[in-house]
Amino acid sequence: MAKGDICHIELHSTDLAATRTFYEKAFGWTFEIIPGFETYAMFRTPGGLGGGVDSGPNAEAPSGTGPILHIEANDIEASLKAIEDLGGKTVVPKTKISDAFGFFALFLDNVGNRLGLWSR
Repeated sequence: MAKGDICHIELHSTDLAATRTFYEKAFGWTFEIIPGFETYAMFRTPGGLGGGVDSGPNAEAPSGTGPILHIEANDIEASLKAIEDLGGKTVVPKTKISDAFGFFALFLDNVGNRLGLWSR
């Protein structure tokens, strides 16, 4: 990693177990609870990017505002269906950016965090 690279992403949750299940099933992320930090789960995406989900007493509430993390998807419509089946909500359906830049969509996860999907 180089200076200026994104090194950690943190999401907030009101239900850590449900949030873990949501991202495991929707995107294939894996989680680890570090002993002594039972309200915080570290995650890894299939490509290796890491972060955490904080459900502790000092965590801010999940938010539908602020910066948007985009997750790469092979099929945005199928991903949105899975997200909705797991308790999430589509905010912006699959939308074309351009021929060169593909498509995006926005969704709320099962606890209210706003994220995006992107595909060619």
